[in-house]
Amino acid sequence: MADTLTLTLDTGNGETGDVVIKLRPDLAPGHVARITELAQEGFYDGVPFHRVIPGFMAQGGDGGNGDGTGGSTKPDLKAEFNAEPHVRGTCSMARTSVPDSANSQFFICFDDATFLDRQYTVWGQVESGMEHVDALPKGEPPRNPGKIVKATVG
Repeated sequence: MADTLTLTLDTGNGETGDVVIKLRPDLAPGHVARITELAQEGFYDGVPFHRVIPGFMAQGGDGGNGDGTGGSTKPDLKAEFNAEPHVRGTCSMARTSVPDSANSQFFICFDDATFLDRQYTVWGQVESGMEHVDALPKGEPPRNPGKIVKATVG
Protein backbone atom coordinates (compact mmCIF):
# COMPACT_ATOMS: atom_id res chain seq x y z
CA MET A 1 0.00 0.00 0.00
CA ALA A 2 1.09 3.55 -0.61
CA ASP A 3 2.67 5.45 2.26
CA THR A 4 0.09 8.22 1.93
CA LEU A 5 -3.12 6.19 1.71
CA THR A 6 -6.00 8.30 3.04
CA LEU A 7 -9.66 7.96 3.83
CA THR A 8 -11.73 11.08 3.19
CA LEU A 9 -15.05 11.46 4.97
CA ASP A 10 -17.33 14.12 3.50
CA THR A 11 -19.42 15.13 6.52
CA GLY A 12 -21.25 17.97 4.77
CA ASN A 13 -20.30 20.40 7.58
CA GLY A 14 -18.78 23.79 6.91
CA GLU A 15 -17.48 24.74 3.47
CA THR A 16 -16.25 21.35 2.32
CA GLY A 17 -16.87 19.06 5.26
CA ASP A 18 -13.90 16.88 4.36
CA VAL A 19 -12.15 14.98 7.12
CA VAL A 20 -8.92 13.50 5.74
CA ILE A 21 -7.55 10.53 7.68
CA LYS A 22 -4.09 9.10 7.12
CA LEU A 23 -4.50 5.32 7.12
CA ARG A 24 -1.91 3.34 9.08
CA PRO A 25 -1.50 -0.15 7.58
CA ASP A 26 1.81 -0.32 9.45
CA LEU A 27 -0.19 -0.43 12.71
CA ALA A 28 -3.28 -2.39 11.70
CA PRO A 29 -3.15 -3.93 8.21
CA GLY A 30 -6.33 -5.98 8.63
CA HIS A 31 -8.36 -3.06 9.93
CA VAL A 32 -7.12 -0.69 7.21
CA ALA A 33 -7.95 -3.32 4.57
CA ARG A 34 -11.49 -3.67 5.99
CA ILE A 35 -12.14 0.09 6.17
CA THR A 36 -10.76 0.50 2.65
CA GLU A 37 -12.95 -2.32 1.35
CA LEU A 38 -16.10 -0.98 3.03
CA ALA A 39 -15.44 2.58 1.82
CA GLN A 40 -14.90 1.37 -1.75
CA GLU A 41 -18.17 -0.59 -1.58
CA GLY A 42 -20.06 2.56 -0.44
CA PHE A 43 -20.90 0.97 2.92
CA TYR A 44 -20.16 4.16 4.90
CA ASP A 45 -22.05 6.53 2.57
CA GLY A 46 -24.99 8.12 4.40
CA VAL A 47 -24.07 6.52 7.74
CA PRO A 48 -24.61 8.66 10.88
CA PHE A 49 -22.27 9.37 13.76
CA HIS A 50 -24.61 7.75 16.29
CA ARG A 51 -22.58 8.38 19.45
CA VAL A 52 -20.86 11.75 19.88
CA ILE A 53 -19.57 12.48 23.39
CA PRO A 54 -17.99 15.94 24.00
CA GLY A 55 -14.40 15.71 25.22
CA PHE A 56 -14.21 12.02 24.29
CA MET A 57 -15.06 10.79 20.80
CA ALA A 58 -17.41 10.58 17.79
CA GLN A 59 -18.47 7.07 16.81
CA GLY A 60 -19.92 5.98 13.48
CA GLY A 61 -19.57 3.30 10.86
CA ASP A 62 -22.74 1.28 11.51
CA GLY A 63 -23.82 0.88 7.91
CA GLY A 64 -25.92 -2.14 8.88
CA ASN A 65 -28.53 -0.54 11.14
CA GLY A 66 -27.27 3.03 11.37
CA ASP A 67 -27.96 3.26 15.09
CA GLY A 68 -24.89 1.68 16.66
CA THR A 69 -26.35 -1.81 16.99
CA GLY A 70 -24.96 -3.29 13.79
CA GLY A 71 -22.05 -3.66 11.44
CA SER A 72 -21.29 -5.17 8.06
CA THR A 73 -22.02 -8.73 6.95
CA LYS A 74 -18.27 -9.40 6.87
CA PRO A 75 -16.69 -11.46 9.65
CA ASP A 76 -15.40 -9.69 12.75
CA LEU A 77 -11.72 -8.75 12.77
CA LYS A 78 -8.93 -10.16 14.87
CA ALA A 79 -7.67 -7.47 17.25
CA GLU A 80 -4.56 -5.58 16.15
CA PHE A 81 -3.94 -3.66 19.37
CA ASN A 82 -0.87 -1.47 19.12
CA ALA A 83 1.11 1.07 21.12
CA GLU A 84 -0.14 4.12 19.17
CA PRO A 85 -1.70 6.50 21.72
CA HIS A 86 -5.34 7.57 21.61
CA VAL A 87 -4.93 11.35 21.31
CA ARG A 88 -6.89 14.09 19.54
CA GLY A 89 -7.62 12.96 15.97
CA THR A 90 -6.82 9.28 16.53
CA CYS A 91 -9.07 6.89 14.61
CA SER A 92 -9.68 3.56 16.28
CA MET A 93 -12.08 0.63 15.90
CA ALA A 94 -15.11 0.23 18.13
CA ARG A 95 -15.81 -3.24 19.51
CA THR A 96 -17.76 -5.08 22.19
CA SER A 97 -16.10 -6.44 25.34
CA VAL A 98 -14.74 -9.26 23.14
CA PRO A 99 -11.32 -8.19 21.77
CA ASP A 100 -11.87 -9.80 18.34
CA SER A 101 -15.29 -8.19 17.70
CA ALA A 102 -14.44 -5.09 15.64
CA ASN A 103 -16.29 -5.06 12.33
CA SER A 104 -17.14 -1.72 10.70
CA GLN A 105 -17.71 0.81 13.47
CA PHE A 106 -14.97 3.25 14.42
CA PHE A 107 -14.41 6.35 16.50
CA ILE A 108 -12.41 9.56 16.26
CA CYS A 109 -11.02 10.99 19.51
CA PHE A 110 -11.83 14.62 20.35
CA ASP A 111 -9.22 14.72 23.13
CA ASP A 112 -6.62 12.45 24.69
CA ALA A 113 -8.13 9.10 25.72
CA THR A 114 -4.97 7.19 26.57
CA PHE A 115 -6.92 4.91 28.93
CA LEU A 116 -7.95 3.14 25.68
CA ASP A 117 -4.34 2.47 24.62
CA ARG A 118 -3.53 -1.16 23.76
CA GLN A 119 -7.22 -2.11 24.22
CA TYR A 120 -8.56 -0.80 20.90
CA THR A 121 -7.04 -0.93 17.42
CA VAL A 122 -5.71 2.41 16.18
CA TRP A 123 -5.82 2.47 12.36
CA GLY A 124 -5.49 6.13 11.41
CA GLN A 125 -5.00 9.79 12.30
CA VAL A 126 -6.95 12.83 11.15
CA GLU A 127 -4.63 14.96 8.99
CA SER A 128 -7.12 17.74 8.24
CA GLY A 129 -10.73 18.62 8.87
CA MET A 130 -10.83 17.95 12.61
CA GLU A 131 -13.02 21.06 12.89
CA HIS A 132 -15.74 19.12 11.05
CA VAL A 133 -15.52 16.31 13.60
CA ASP A 134 -15.70 18.92 16.39
CA ALA A 135 -18.86 20.35 14.76
CA LEU A 136 -20.79 17.05 14.75
CA PRO A 137 -24.07 17.19 16.72
CA LYS A 138 -23.57 15.72 20.20
CA GLY A 139 -25.59 12.97 21.87
CA GLU A 140 -26.06 9.23 22.31
CA PRO A 141 -27.65 9.33 19.78
CA PRO A 142 -27.75 12.95 18.62
CA ARG A 143 -31.25 14.25 17.86
CA ASN A 144 -30.15 15.14 14.31
CA PRO A 145 -26.92 13.19 13.81
CA GLY A 146 -24.14 14.24 11.50
CA LYS A 147 -23.46 11.81 8.68
CA ILE A 148 -20.74 10.54 6.45
CA VAL A 149 -22.11 11.81 3.14
CA LYS A 150 -19.45 9.88 1.23
CA ALA A 151 -16.29 7.99 2.15
CA THR A 152 -13.49 7.70 -0.40
CA VAL A 153 -10.04 6.14 -0.32
CA GLY A 154 -7.16 7.79 -2.18
